[in-house]
Amino acid sequence: MRKRLRFAAVVALLTLLLAPVPAVAREARSAPVTVPALTDWTPESGAFRFGPGARLVADGTAERRVADTLAGDLRAAGHGSVPVVRGAARTGDIVIDVKPSRGSLGAEGYELRSGRSLSITGATETGAFYGTRTLLQLLAQGDRVPGGRTVDIPRYKERGVGVCACYIHITLPWLENLVREMSYNKLNQLLVELKVKSDAHPEANTWGYYTKSEIRRLVALGDKYHVEIIPEINSPGHIDPWIENRPDLQLTDSDGNKQPSRLDITQQAAFDYYKSLMDEYAQVFTSKSWHMGADEYMLGSDFAKYPQILKYAQEKYGSGATPQDAFVDFVNRVHDYAAGKGVELRIWNDGLTGANTVPVDKDTTVEHWLNVAVKPGQLIAQGYSVMNAAYSLYLIRGGFHSDTGSLYDQSWDPRSFEGEKLTSSKGVTGAKISLWPDNGRGETENEVATELWPALRHVAQATWGDPHPDATYAEFTARGTAVGHAPGRRDLTEVPVADGTYGFGTSFTAAVRRTADGYVTLRSDSGCLAISGGRLTLNVPLQPGVEATWDTCDATNTLQRWQLEPAAGGYRLVNAITQMALTATDDGRIRQYPADQRTPTVWHLS
Repeated sequence: MRKRLRFAAVVALLTLLLAPVPAVAREARSAPVTVPALTDWTPESGAFRFGPGARLVADGTAERRVADTLAGDLRAAGHGSVPVVRGAARTGDIVIDVKPSRGSLGAEGYELRSGRSLSITGATETGAFYGTRTLLQLLAQGDRVPGGRTVDIPRYKERGVGVCACYIHITLPWLENLVREMSYNKLNQLLVELKVKSDAHPEANTWGYYTKSEIRRLVALGDKYHVEIIPEINSPGHIDPWIENRPDLQLTDSDGNKQPSRLDITQQAAFDYYKSLMDEYAQVFTSKSWHMGADEYMLGSDFAKYPQILKYAQEKYGSGATPQDAFVDFVNRVHDYAAGKGVELRIWNDGLTGANTVPVDKDTTVEHWLNVAVKPGQLIAQGYSVMNAAYSLYLIRGGFHSDTGSLYDQSWDPRSFEGEKLTSSKGVTGAKISLWPDNGRGETENEVATELWPALRHVAQATWGDPHPDATYAEFTARGTAVGHAPGRRDLTEVPVADGTYGFGTSFTAAVRRTADGYVTLRSDSGCLAISGGRLTLNVPLQPGVEATWDTCDATNTLQRWQLEPAAGGYRLVNAITQMALTATDDGRIRQYPADQRTPTVWHLS
């Protein structure tokens, strides 16, 4: 009898072990879907259910800031108004905690625990905030979060996107969308090369600039969403947006030719000018980092054509000095000026050729994008912090696009530099993708966005955790589909009027047609409205005052695409590429101008 009971027990146990696992049990074993993927997940019994009675429990000041932002994002995501309260938690609540004693979580890590209630704990406010991004992604997939616990900590401290809003103006709503998406995917640095409209140097205010109020608005959004906005004014090369009207500061070659893209680093006046720009940027940027570019100073030329540079270097550093020492001297002077204000310096790597005898200050972060003689490993061995800004991570308008799928399949991570793969992450701060407008009319902003989101999620994954969490790239991209876009993101492809033929006041009549990327074309009997005259910069007519003309219609011509911006009962017409609005002038023509230079015409459609 005893043997028969034992046998029956064994049979029952085997039956239980071999039985199909219920779907809920399988779900509990695997980590919930997020981007980046959770670095660990321990399943526990039960589940958290988000419902109408949910509250955000936050007792401290830091906790309430996190909770207030989360409440706004829940509302924007369609989850209703969730109150922020103090006190004890009850079933169905979300608890936000900042506990400095949890030092093992680091500056950005968090613990999330799901059960009858859901708790998010960080050692810092930033850590707790990132836990709320995970929660938003989970709720984007349904109101049920399986019971379990994760401790989620990033592998790299710098996780970024670089944007050259240089020359070509990128709209503020587009940049704000980018900040929200970055934060949603736990990226923490937006590095922007752009021009702030200058009060101190009005002669530098060629188009492409942003007003100070626009930058303050962007920086405030970054602060709210824990994305550091790091400014860049590229120098001493690529500085023509600032000195094209200052020939006195331009480098002069041995034939007497001025070089508008090169600052004369031998002049004290040139350094003083650059310092004054840094001071003006400090009025609107709050970042404790400053990017001075320092790339491609001698692109297409060489130091031999500028003997004054060698003379300067030898006078300052002795007869053994090289022209490269004068370049490094300029970098170090910018470094010292920034350091005096508590700001750290960042530069690109390609100027560090090894031809210098004077070293760059060691606490300068080097962003490595180009394979040159001095490799990342050498820079790290010399004591520099190095960020991976590999060219393989670039998206160039109308040009090279990062092959995200291939990089994922290779398990790319921030140790994989151009020209060198490191075996250790020591000295590597992280990585960023870069958006560059080499052919400014090659793609519209909306087209760039379509290409950007997969690349953004990939670099978020590779800098936060395991670079290859799924067996295939298709499975990884499915994560992005599952979590969707950030709450509050604006759909910039919406067109406010239906396709049809409209009268634009008494000026003209045109057929309005929506384009695939979310702009419109305007077609009349004379052709399609376009901006096509003037001097080109990066293949774009960026001069204010250029006349709009009716050109032969070409579906591939992005300069024939327009935004209809609602205004005072009508619409402003803004070119999709130049980002200048049309103004009907006294001479009866229609010309493009920045909105702060000429009041745009409001076109009433009939």
